Amino acid sequence: MKKIRFSFEDLEVWQKAIEFASRVIIISEKIQTDRKHFRLIEQLEAASTSIALNIAEGKGRYSKKEFIQFLYIARASLYETISLLIIFHKNGWIDTIQLDEAKTYADEIGKMLSGLISAVKDSIT
Repeated sequence: MKKIRFSFEDLEVWQKAIEFASRVIIISEKIQTDRKHFRLIEQLEAASTSIALNIAEGKGRYSKKEFIQFLYIARASLYETISLLIIFHKNGWIDTIQLDEAKTYADEIGKMLSGLISAVKDSIT
């Protein structure tokens, strides 16, 4: 049987975003907090997975301008994820090592997204 591969799967930034989301979900599963904060944990998982989802959705669009818009949304979701992790750290739900590792990984993804946005913009003009 032929192995099907979608074009977004070849994007290194998408691959990194998938890995990042997986790491964030693992962090979220270990958080010990009151049930009343469950919505924040759900938001963290949604924001972290939204990065790769928006890259993939943008890649599936028919215009480069639409692709760029989805890359901007992916970057915004990345920033949202880090902001939530900072809040979690301030509340003592995650430790400094977890936050620093996530920030390091996120910084790399952010730079890759900016580079891809620039490359796609350059290909339009």
